[in-house]
Amino acid sequence: MAQKYDKKIILQDGEQFYGCSFGADKDCVLELVFNTSMAGYQEILSDPSYTYQAVVMTYPLIGNYGMADDDYETDTPTTGAFIVREYNDEPSNFRCSETLDSVMKKYGIPGVYGIDTRKLTRSIRDKGSRRALITGADTPLEKGLEIIEKTPPPKDAVPRVSCKNIYEVGSADLSHHVVAIDCGMKKNIVRSLNKKGCRVTVVPWNTDAETIKALRPDGVFLSNGPGDPEDVPETVRTVKELIGKYPVFGICLGHQILSLAYGAKTYKLKFGHRGGNHPVKNAETGKIDITSQNHSYAVDINSLKNTPLTVTHINLLDKTVEGVKCETDRAYSVQYHPESAPGPQDSYYLFDKFIGYMRGSAENA
Repeated sequence: MAQKYDKKIILQDGEQFYGCSFGADKDCVLELVFNTSMAGYQEILSDPSYTYQAVVMTYPLIGNYGMADDDYETDTPTTGAFIVREYNDEPSNFRCSETLDSVMKKYGIPGVYGIDTRKLTRSIRDKGSRRALITGADTPLEKGLEIIEKTPPPKDAVPRVSCKNIYEVGSADLSHHVVAIDCGMKKNIVRSLNKKGCRVTVVPWNTDAETIKALRPDGVFLSNGPGDPEDVPETVRTVKELIGKYPVFGICLGHQILSLAYGAKTYKLKFGHRGGNHPVKNAETGKIDITSQNHSYAVDINSLKNTPLTVTHINLLDKTVEGVKCETDRAYSVQYHPESAPGPQDSYYLFDKFIGYMRGSAENA
């Protein structure tokens, strides 16, 4: 081991990877995942869906364009850690206001660079996502494994990142009023709804159905977010009471929550989908979209047989469910991110579908 290494990552199965520290200098136990995006590390760092996760970036150079004030997906980033091959602390970008290192220090996010990220990514692909300890290079393996074993997996990811109070985004003269249930929502989702003429009222993850009904929405949006969808039964219960009464659109965790509300089941993937290059086939049109994704869980396709949901989209890499709908209830959802920040814009039309459902509801009211 080279002397310059001052950090290491201990995986729960005993694998070790040595590197150098940047960002916050602290030890933590996190779930280890990887992201294949070639750009957009700021949006990834500030995506609430990465709460309690250490993200291995497969693109080798990170930090080279710094951090821009307008590109955050949340005001307070909660990603667990960043693991990269090469970190650049001298960014070149006219929009840059801070370095990645300074932002990670500010929000208590540790980083490790100099890691063989190809080898680490292959390990995650072969053996699946695992829990890992980021610690000092001199921490004994046995002690590290003991720390991992004694640290319980957190179950409070959504309550941690959801808003605490109801707030509104967009002027009152916009065409449609959407209530968005915030389970860790990215800012670009609200921006996308605003661009489509929607005033958005954002409510906390555990808001009950009666409160949402009192807001008189034209439609209800279910956001992305971190963790296991079964950890938020309150949200599932609320959605059960709303489906059929309003058009409903869900993204990522919102897709899983909508499926659970209809009686389907979810399961954890071996290593999840993270990155902006996943091909998804629209089962209704035959068109293939290149999508941006970030999730660990998927909807069990067999469990959909006992629900009114039909499969609308399929992942071409592993055949997992990427979209469902119930036409009679005007409810639909996708596992991927049509707002794509970062990522391709192939699926932006899904927002138009939501507008169409709300417009139809208004015309039939």
